[in-house]
Amino acid sequence: MGSGRIIVTLMAGLAIAGLGIGSDSAEAQGRLNGFASRLLAAHNLERDRIAAPRLRWSSALAQDAASWAAELARKGRFEHASGEQRRGMGENLWTGTAGRYSAEAMIGGFVAERDKFRAGTFPQVSRTGNWADVGHYTQLIWPRTQEVGCAVAKGAVNDVLVCRYFPAGNIVGETIG
Repeated sequence: MGSGRIIVTLMAGLAIAGLGIGSDSAEAQGRLNGFASRLLAAHNLERDRIAAPRLRWSSALAQDAASWAAELARKGRFEHASGEQRRGMGENLWTGTAGRYSAEAMIGGFVAERDKFRAGTFPQVSRTGNWADVGHYTQLIWPRTQEVGCAVAKGAVNDVLVCRYFPAGNIVGETIG
């Protein structure tokens, strides 16, 4: 089995104005499909481990993520949406051989960056000196992030996972950990 690939981007801390992103109702949270529930649980498992507030699933973020994942899969590309397209949302990307990875393994790629993480002021939060080595992990555990929505699209060879976060993490000058 090949290893998944992930990329990160630095957020500038933009506000989402008029996007209409808000937490789904408790009833909607209970009706998540199995894969979405597992993606959320994988995020919250790590957040629970470090005592960060749990994330809620956002169908609006998931729909936004689905659009971008589908475009990446269709075009065979692997790159972040522009800041304008994300409208201030945080974004983590992952790709790996189609059909070979579980939800937990996909999110596990982000969590695996934990061993390079050190608490501090972003972007000085990596034991390697390169914030990109921990950027997925810091977005996943960012303490002020409250919502996540993810989607997977199948490309010709690879699955593409896009997770969107609100409010975005990885804010320059803010402390984490």
